[in-house]
Amino acid sequence: MIEIDLEKENKAIAQEYKELLRISYQTLTDDDKKLIRKAFDVAVEAHKDQRRKSGEAYIFHPIAVAKIVASEIGLGATSIAAALLHDVVEDTPTTVEDIERMFNPKLAQIVEGLTKIALVQKDLNISMQAENFRKMILTLNDDVRVILIKLADRLHNMQTMDSMREDKQTKIASETLYIYAPLAHRLGLYNIKSKLEDLGLKYTEPAIYNEIVSKLKETKEEQDDYIKSISDVIKKSLDEEGVEYIIKGRPKSIYSIRRKMHAQNVSFEEVYDKFALRIVYKSNPHEEKFIAWKIYSIVTDHYRPSPSRLRDWISSPKSTGYEALHITVMGPKGRWVEVQVRSERMDEIAEKGYAAHYKYKNGATEESGLDVWLNLLKEALENAETNAVDFVEDFKMNLYSKEIFVFTPKGEIKSLPKGATSLDFAFSIHSEIGIRTRGTRVNGKLVPLNFELKSGDQIEVITSQHQKPTINWLDYVTTSRAKTKIKNVLNENTKKIGEEGKELLTRKLKHLKITLSEQVINELVNFFKLKTSLDLFYRVGVGAIENQQLKDYAAQKSNTFINFFKNKMKRSPSSQAIEDIQKPIISSNYDMLVFGKEQDKLDYKLSPCCNPIPGDDVFGFVTINEGIKVHKKDCPNAIGMQSNYAYRIMTAKWIDSSQEEFKAIINVTGMDVLGLTNQLTKVISNNMHVNIQSIALSTDAGIFHGQVTVVVQNNTILKKMISNIKKIDGVEKVTREYKT
Repeated sequence: MIEIDLEKENKAIAQEYKELLRISYQTLTDDDKKLIRKAFDVAVEAHKDQRRKSGEAYIFHPIAVAKIVASEIGLGATSIAAALLHDVVEDTPTTVEDIERMFNPKLAQIVEGLTKIALVQKDLNISMQAENFRKMILTLNDDVRVILIKLADRLHNMQTMDSMREDKQTKIASETLYIYAPLAHRLGLYNIKSKLEDLGLKYTEPAIYNEIVSKLKETKEEQDDYIKSISDVIKKSLDEEGVEYIIKGRPKSIYSIRRKMHAQNVSFEEVYDKFALRIVYKSNPHEEKFIAWKIYSIVTDHYRPSPSRLRDWISSPKSTGYEALHITVMGPKGRWVEVQVRSERMDEIAEKGYAAHYKYKNGATEESGLDVWLNLLKEALENAETNAVDFVEDFKMNLYSKEIFVFTPKGEIKSLPKGATSLDFAFSIHSEIGIRTRGTRVNGKLVPLNFELKSGDQIEVITSQHQKPTINWLDYVTTSRAKTKIKNVLNENTKKIGEEGKELLTRKLKHLKITLSEQVINELVNFFKLKTSLDLFYRVGVGAIENQQLKDYAAQKSNTFINFFKNKMKRSPSSQAIEDIQKPIISSNYDMLVFGKEQDKLDYKLSPCCNPIPGDDVFGFVTINEGIKVHKKDCPNAIGMQSNYAYRIMTAKWIDSSQEEFKAIINVTGMDVLGLTNQLTKVISNNMHVNIQSIALSTDAGIFHGQVTVVVQNNTILKKMISNIKKIDGVEKVTREYKT
């Protein structure tokens, strides 16, 4: 039993409270302090008998969330008080009405929004997480502060997750990467986004996270010296020019290093811009731009810039409000270094998002600053009729998109997400223009409606009164706004047919002894490879889905579950397999998968999206049509599956069993050295007892490219083979290919 020193604990609580007031970003009035004190007293009293898993008093959690809200997000007294009270209604007898009576309706509304998110009905037959996210996102319509406090709550939970079960850690971390980090990004909270991403990686891919952390520590001293050598050169010139500034060295986040390694298929050592230099300068509003470009010219006097990697977000700020100049220059030792140039005002906006925005607008209040935020997100909430998973996916796409800047025929600048088409542009001008679009010209040339735009393009839209959107238009656009408007126009007809189709489908399924529910709708949408429930009802309404196809679905539905349980009962592990599980794996050819705590042998398929082979860290996913699919833990789709369908995830483990064989594709690049092909085939077939299924080799201006498909028994053999290929003279890089 742990002894708790209550006096010491109470002192610590009082200390945390003082710290909360001290670090607040906003200037707190006496009334503000009274409000916060009252919220603190109510929270302490309400949570007095509660403790967290770690054993500490529960009140430390709401105080920590309030500190994040006060200092890192930079919100005012109402939000700080709501953060202190955010778990009171959910966890204690206190009601929303009590909060309204003790405080005010605004505070009660925010606390109610936070409670709504927490108390979503737990129904495991639908995608619980997606529904939870949908409800959370829709609370944005009430008050954006709900989501900001929820982000702070999630950040503190992620920071204190060590004492949780591993499967819970993975689920919460996956949700964080899937929805909370993109939300923080869209709201301009880059510090919180980075922390959420790094912590998400820590629990979803711990081995990779720890490897990057230890390598960053190893190279820290060398990197500090490197940054100092560049800073010293730049400082001298800035001082001569009389610029007031500070220079900070900033390492890239662990998550962004991991993302770069993955995207470019490179090792940690090959990621060159692992750090950036940030120059923050003092300036009055009139000289901000002038000084930024002055610093640009000083930096580029000393170091050669990469013209393709200049990012000017001072002339055209990001839609999140972010302003800065990013210059990538060639530093000493031939390394690329990113230099970020920001005024103190821009730096505050980058750290605090819109909380800093309204601080710099005369006479603006916290409410008006938050309105801007809310308007940024409302667009993605327009179409709330799709099923939960579609809704969340669509919303998420709008959170994380990078931006391009394009021009109207009159030279006005427009910001669009990267990947936007000329038809997206038409809808961004006005939905009526989008609906009537007959054609588009980009830089004076007629282009298709699905033409992908680049920064700097000038677009002219040709309209006609007789033009109407067709179903194909949905494939021509990427922005949520355009999709929603097109769907709305198409839906006027399809909705009527869809409503008839839904009634018809309900009757047809009744004959097959199936009741129409959200789960059944989701299954049917997947079964017919459609995108939304409306697509399904419309197709039933126009007769495109026939009775026989519905019978096939009904048969498959019963078979999936019958086979699943039959297999569980039929295929219990042999005594030999149990012995293998109990003793440590010393054989290198463990190649049979077992599932769940009972380590059952079940039928499964290896998923082509990440092509796992024995030895890879994997999990099972119970699909609707195809039984259990096995994915690698770092599969690109893993985060989405963990987030939306955690109840369908099964733990999976390799054991030593039969001698099944697996296919792997290896890409080899290097210098075109004489005899390289001969060496390569020799290493693969002679030394490793590996069968070559196919081999394709080519050379281009002295560079050798090879793609070899091999059949191996397990991951250990594959790794050893790759290691041996790397030793061949002239070979530069060997990578394993995954299908995307």
